Amino acid sequence: MQANPETGETGINDVVSIERHGQIALIALDNPPVNAASHALRSGLWTAVEGLQADTGVQAIALYAKGRTFIAGADIREFGKPPLDPWLPELCNFIEKSVKPIVCVLHGTTLGGGLEVAMSCHARVALKGTKVGLPEVTLGILPGAGGTQRAPRLAGIPKALDMITSGKPVGAEDALEHGLIDRIVEGDPREIAIGSAQELIDGTLAARKTGELTAEPDEAALEAMRAKLAKSQPLLFSPHKCVDAVAACGLPVEEGMKEERRLYNECMESPQRAGLIHAFFSERAVTKFPEAKSEPRPINAIGVIGGGTMGSGIATAALLAGVPVTLTERDQAGLDRGISAITKNLDGAVKRGKLSTAAREDILSSKLKTSTDLAALADADLIIEAVFEDMDVKRDIFGTLDRVAKKGAVLASNTSYLDINEIAAMTSRPADVIGLHFFSPAHVMRLLEVVVADKTGADVVATGFALAKRLKKIAVRSGVCDGFIGNRIMTFYKKAADYMMMDGA
Repeated sequence: MQANPETGETGINDVVSIERHGQIALIALDNPPVNAASHALRSGLWTAVEGLQADTGVQAIALYAKGRTFIAGADIREFGKPPLDPWLPELCNFIEKSVKPIVCVLHGTTLGGGLEVAMSCHARVALKGTKVGLPEVTLGILPGAGGTQRAPRLAGIPKALDMITSGKPVGAEDALEHGLIDRIVEGDPREIAIGSAQELIDGTLAARKTGELTAEPDEAALEAMRAKLAKSQPLLFSPHKCVDAVAACGLPVEEGMKEERRLYNECMESPQRAGLIHAFFSERAVTKFPEAKSEPRPINAIGVIGGGTMGSGIATAALLAGVPVTLTERDQAGLDRGISAITKNLDGAVKRGKLSTAAREDILSSKLKTSTDLAALADADLIIEAVFEDMDVKRDIFGTLDRVAKKGAVLASNTSYLDINEIAAMTSRPADVIGLHFFSPAHVMRLLEVVVADKTGADVVATGFALAKRLKKIAVRSGVCDGFIGNRIMTFYKKAADYMMMDGA
């Protein structure tokens, strides 16, 4: 261990340090960018807690994180590798059994193992704006470090089931209402850590061991969730195992965690888990595109040409992301069909609880504009052409856009097959031209192919990826080729299906 005379911190290792303030000890986590629960962080935290147990001068411990967030989950670099001691479940149990009370200060996104560490502490305070969640189900697994046992003890079985089976994070206010955290505060995490630890000493902040609490039995909630999943996700594996794990929260915590570990291992052995983790890494790999360091252009208004299935879907996606849209069509009848389709899409979002009725009305009254004249797109920062697949039609449109679009506007085609270079050649600014190939229905499907032509500018490529992120889509970079990526794949598996039919299948 090395002491820093300037900060008063003593480094346990590269990512964990201790700082003393009289009877208070602070443990700081500093593992950028998201303080992932790596082996170094786990072992450093264990050593810090273990050492402070023997320090007779310490009466309370506060755990906080430097940087933009508390622990945001596991270290993805360890996925698929043999676990290294201490395992996260062991660490959480060790923290909970501490004879010195431990309070943790949450900020940013406290997810997965991060929330499991927090729940094993004896008190939790969160900065305003904090989000907490247990998203393991999205990777085909379940919370394996006590999350299925401690969350029901703090928040109740219904809330725990909802969080664990959906994987969706909740805000600090929701977490406070359901008992996952004890307070919402504002300020600097370190200063709050000092103050909260002092409150533990003074008795004004209650310390309790989560594992010693009793979860209120609720068989009706368990059966209701089982029925819901049987209907909505009958073929998925891990959501049903999540319910079984939460059902074990009525056992003593050690026994409940043994059942949680057994079910976790069943999930780990599932091919669904392997597929979902493969997808997880793939979605992160596609963000490493050559132009990633370029600054994207600002997109405050979008133009969409064409009110058919694709155009109305693209417009809906942008509107749901809060981006104003101007929709153009050849005639009023086309516009009316487009408006009708967008309205139907928004109504669907309201019905599913994704959009409020007031927000729907605001979108239709103030965010969506329409015109039969391409000149109405003169102020758009990005224009997406989404007409039918005819090169002559697209060439004509881009020739017109070259005249009416403002300088610096990104000109995109939603083509699924055609040559972006040929389309770009119709303009005097080919660097501004790109392919943005959405998949139908465009407001639902997550894939967006960003098709880079020979002369497309690096900042335009970066803008395509930034737009995808804003629309909550996964962008994949493609070069110009017949069918790009998705449709080239489809061509070959359709060919295989055709051969099988010809063989009599």
